[in-house]
Amino acid sequence: MSRAYEMSLARQLSYVFEELEPELLGLTGGTLVVCIRNDSIGKFGVRHDAMESQDGVIVPLRKGLQKNHVTSFRLMAMEALKRKKNWTHGEIVFDFTMKQDTLLVSTWFESNYNMSNLLEKFPYSEPHQASRR
Repeated sequence: MSRAYEMSLARQLSYVFEELEPELLGLTGGTLVVCIRNDSIGKFGVRHDAMESQDGVIVPLRKGLQKNHVTSFRLMAMEALKRKKNWTHGEIVFDFTMKQDTLLVSTWFESNYNMSNLLEKFPYSEPHQASRR
């Protein structure tokens, strides 16, 4: 059995932030995506702009996430996880941005279901068609 199955989803999410902290530091915004299967985190990562330009000239990036912001981000993610209800497969997406040294995070959930699993749970038969005369 995988070690991920032996720990809570909240602990796994905490490990995601520990792993991504070096990548998150300095970012001014982006999207953190966490893919979940069987209530276990599989794939995760960050999408972000690597550089900014103005009129074709690369400009220095604004001041981005610091350690205290990453800690706050992790705590917000843990709080958001409490709102995940009754699904075991899907994604949690965190859109984040820095504005005037303040971290703003928007969280959304995508739940995924497999019809074959539902059909195993609830046997279904086609309704009988009325015979034509």
